[in-house]
Amino acid sequence: MIDLHCHILPGVDDGAKTMEESVEMAKLAASEGITHILATPHHMNRSWFNEKQDVIKLVNQLQSELDRQEIAMTIFPGQEIRLYGDIIKDIEEDKILFTDEQQQYILIEFPTATIPTYAERLFFDLQSSGKIPIIVHPERNHEILKHPNHLKDFIDKGALAQLTAASYTGGFGSKIQKFSKQLIEANLVHFLASDAHNVTNRAFHMQDAYDRLSKEYGTNKLGEFHKVTKDLINGELVVAPTPKEVKQSFLSKWFK
Repeated sequence: MIDLHCHILPGVDDGAKTMEESVEMAKLAASEGITHILATPHHMNRSWFNEKQDVIKLVNQLQSELDRQEIAMTIFPGQEIRLYGDIIKDIEEDKILFTDEQQQYILIEFPTATIPTYAERLFFDLQSSGKIPIIVHPERNHEILKHPNHLKDFIDKGALAQLTAASYTGGFGSKIQKFSKQLIEANLVHFLASDAHNVTNRAFHMQDAYDRLSKEYGTNKLGEFHKVTKDLINGELVVAPTPKEVKQSFLSKWFK
């Protein structure tokens, strides 16, 4: 199992605080069947700045410690990038990490409450330069919760989206869980990742989420999500299913 969104690096954001905590996270991940983790510290979100070379250095240190303790886990360097205006320039200056070595797929986070007004234009610029933006945890964005088909606008134009495992299993409450299912059914999210920060209140929940996905949506959807994850880490073409509108009742719109 591959996890493409995890705050496992020590002391760089609101994830693991120490190398010991990072190792404990790796042990827990391994117990769930995870074999590969993309380490994705926050970058450019006003509180944390983790540029490419700094992340690579820390990943090498963590990998060495895991190897020393004979923990079977492979860590790759990545970033969870808060959308910002100079991202194209920083890509050109080799400050940005992608999910793949081909530098095609990039994890993008929107602010919790909004979608920036410049997002559509910036996504167009990214895609024009051959980069595919992946919107992380859209199910927790307040604007998308109110207007879910705003997400569809991005997906229609070629973006991808990642669903957090704990959102789907109920860890963020019943409202987020229900919305996660709506996004799955509308083909507006394409794979699962943990967004794990620790081994307590923000753990992995990946095995539970995949078991639930198979039970509720069948082995075809399960296989589809696994394939997308592999394609993203390998830099292969992702063939996404046709997105649909999220159906909202009159009352649900009224009371949002």
